[in-house]
Amino acid sequence: MECRVLSIQSHVVRGYVGNKSASFPLQVLGFEVDSINSVQFSNHTGYSHWKGQVLTADELHVLYEGIKLNNVNHYDYVLTGYTRDTSFLEMVVDIVQELKRANPNLVYVCDPVLGDHGSMYVPQNLHPVYKNKVVPVADIITPNQFEAELLTGKNISTEKDAVEVMDLLHKMGPDTVVITSSDLPPRLGDRFLVSFGSKRILMPDGTRTTQRIRIEVPKVDAVFVGTGDLFAAMLLAWTHHYPTDLKVQHILNQCMAGPGRRPSPAQLELRMVQSKADIEDPTIVMEATVI
Repeated sequence: MECRVLSIQSHVVRGYVGNKSASFPLQVLGFEVDSINSVQFSNHTGYSHWKGQVLTADELHVLYEGIKLNNVNHYDYVLTGYTRDTSFLEMVVDIVQELKRANPNLVYVCDPVLGDHGSMYVPQNLHPVYKNKVVPVADIITPNQFEAELLTGKNISTEKDAVEVMDLLHKMGPDTVVITSSDLPPRLGDRFLVSFGSKRILMPDGTRTTQRIRIEVPKVDAVFVGTGDLFAAMLLAWTHHYPTDLKVQHILNQCMAGPGRRPSPAQLELRMVQSKADIEDPTIVMEATVI
């Protein structure tokens, strides 16, 4: 049975971020992907130079109206990532709500991109839009620690804090919350990064239970662009197919410039095509701990 995703994210001519990071792995895993490019740039902004255009909220509306007029606005998933404009984000919410009215089973996967390591890298006026409008209509969200703290107003300094923050995010709307990275000390040593996940499950008798996990992910000694977009896409795919098999590590390992070399932005682009086998059949190298 066909499963179709509407992905509203950035696009680059060269490299992999946004829709370029999300579309290929989703298609490899059997999803039809309809992409709306929130920006079209020559390359990501980590390079010395970039050129391109930004889609406005009105232009987003026009594109969606074209889809709707042809009666092909039927989706199983919506996937969104980075944006810098409040009106664009509000238009996304309007589209998601309309699609959910047409298909109550639609799942909205949202990466609420606000910032990291204590500082925002989007305009501050996006914060209340995410908190009050976007997160309440989302089904799956993938904030980092800073974003989770910002959305809930609660700091995370212990595992107990992380669980409480995920519970607060559940109360805001989403049934699945993944804190993709945290500053908490890993039990396996400094070469690992601590992530958390929480999922509300409706039981056959009508009651709800919550499953929570902790995962320690091996670090890769480089800063990549597009990994959050890739992770959200893989999370969408594997929660649809096999909820326990999440894997992006091999794709990152394909990107290294070599021992003793400082990689350029071009060398740090994700090697998506070379990683096709890892996307299709991931190797499990980490185990989740139930908390």
